This record gives sequence, C-alpha cells and structure tokens, in this order.
Amino acid sequence: MANEKVTSNDVARLAGVSQSAVSRYFTPGSSVSKKTSEKIRVAAEQLGYRPNILARSLITGRSRIIGLVVAYLENYFYPEVVERLSKVLQEQGYHVLVFISSPASASENVDQITQEILDYQVDGIVLASASMSSELAARCHAHGVPIVLFNRSQDDERLSAVTSDNRAGGRKLAELLLSLGHEKFGYIAGFEGASTQRDREAGFLEGLAAAGKSLYRRSVGNFRYEEAQAAARRMFGSDDRPDAVFVCNDHMAFAVMDVLRFELGLEIPQDVSVVGFDDVPPARWPAYNLTTIRQDVDAMVAETIRTLMRAIDNGDDQARRVTLDGTLVVRGSTRKCPATSN
Repeated sequence: MANEKVTSNDVARLAGVSQSAVSRYFTPGSSVSKKTSEKIRVAAEQLGYRPNILARSLITGRSRIIGLVVAYLENYFYPEVVERLSKVLQEQGYHVLVFISSPASASENVDQITQEILDYQVDGIVLASASMSSELAARCHAHGVPIVLFNRSQDDERLSAVTSDNRAGGRKLAELLLSLGHEKFGYIAGFEGASTQRDREAGFLEGLAAAGKSLYRRSVGNFRYEEAQAAARRMFGSDDRPDAVFVCNDHMAFAVMDVLRFELGLEIPQDVSVVGFDDVPPARWPAYNLTTIRQDVDAMVAETIRTLMRAIDNGDDQARRVTLDGTLVVRGSTRKCPATSN
C-alpha cells in the first residue's frame, strides 16, 4: 500500500488490535502493553505506516512544537542549548522550531516573528533573544502562548524565566581577579538592554567596591565578535591599559583575546588576565584556556521544560523565576596567585 493511503485502521486490522490502541502506541507518554506494541510495530513497518502529525494536531489542538527564538547562533552557547533542548523535548514527543530574530529590535521585526510563531501554532515558546525579549514576550503572552525566558529575565512579573545567578557570577570573577593582585580592571559589556549584561556587570562592580576598588576602563561589545574586537582595540590600544578584563560572555572574550595576542602583541596572562562567562566548548581549548563562569545548561534546560510543561499540560500560568548558581572555572587566561607565582 502506498504510504499516503495507509491509515491507523489498516494497521489495526493487520495487527488484530483496536484503532485506539494504534493511536495510543504512536502517542508519546501513552500506555500500551508490550505484546500489543510489538503487534502494532510489526504491522506498521509492514504497511509503511507513519502517523500524520499535522492531522493529529488539528484534532488535539496541539502542534507538539516548541518555538525557540534566538538572535544569532554564532555564540557557541546557543547551538548547545538548541541541541540539549531538542533532545529532551523529543523524548517527550515535542520538536523544536528555531526562529532567528534580527539583531535589531525594530517593531516590524517583532511583528514578523510574532506572526510566524502564531502561524505555526506552537504549544510554547522559549525566548532567548536579548534584543526582543520584552516586546515579543508581552505579545505572545497576550495571545495565550506559554512562554519561558531563557538565560534572561524581565521586570514583567507575569513571565517565567530561567537564568544563572549572573550577579553572583560577576562577583566571583571580581573576587578572583582581586585575589590575584590586579589593580586596573576593565569590563567589556554585552548588549546594554540584556538582563544578563546588566546583572553580570552589577555583580562585578559590587565585588570590586567591596574591596575599595572601582572600574578602570569600560567598553561595549554588544555580544558580537567584531564589536568586541573593536572594544578591545579601544581599551588596550595604549600603554595606559587595564591589567585584567572581564568580558561579559565567552564569545566576546575569544575576540578580545585574539586582538590582545595577535594585533597588540600582549601576553595572556602575563600582561593582562582575561575572564569570561558561559564556559562554552572553545573555552576549554588550549588556544583560549579561558577562566570563566560555567552555566549549568542541563539544569537550565530541565527547569525551562518543566515550567513549559506545567503551563501546557496543566494550564498553570503562575510565573516561575528560577535562578541557578554558576561555577567558577579557573584556567590559564588568569595569572597565578602572587603567593604561589614562583
């Protein structure tokens, strides 16, 4: 039989079971006995049958699709998130549909992304785009689509969010650099409208202030590789430069390190210590060996999916704010403690 003509009734007749048993077999999370499952599997393979997911969504009102909105995938952090989110959701019978937003937060871009999300009738949304978080989240929430902010937060108390403790992470990095005897501290910021940027910088400044220190230089990289390069040139292009710099995420830190070493001829960490935030895979490569704050991506993904499923399955619209601790990972991009440097 041609695949497009095979129905669940055909499978049920060949397997000698009810049509409802076939439907349960192909519904993630449903219960079917081992004996019945084997009959259905054999019959479906023999007939070349696969369930029509789109047709089922019309009946159930569920698309089994989760929308993930990101601004860009250049940062290794987000491909890692897409992979882990997709894997866990697939185990629960869902699939991830990625929407790429433009760097700008123009209203027409928000309109386009919002319309696409609604057109696909996604069951829920994970929003990881810093530049679009506020307006897009509000619009989707107004349409009754469950939404969780990932790796960022908003002041809107109606919205759920899962983040690392960015403020505490910033303080940990300040305390580390202080303990290593640094005196001139630089900071290269991400996109100014992002909560991650705001909280990481605030924590870093708090850590410095607690020791009676302040920021020596500041520049902005907007979470972009090229802009982080330009920020590094501005900050380190003269002799009056910091001896340590916190770069708001690893993606920008790699750009900064490349400029320091290959354009300006500075040695890391002898001339300047560099720290980042995220602990993406290249941070562990010998070429960078970056000291950073590790975000627990698995825990963040698990909390995000748990929050979404509560809203989708139970209609729970109670906002959840989950903050997870990040781990300081010390590598070779920072100098040794003065007491042990020899």
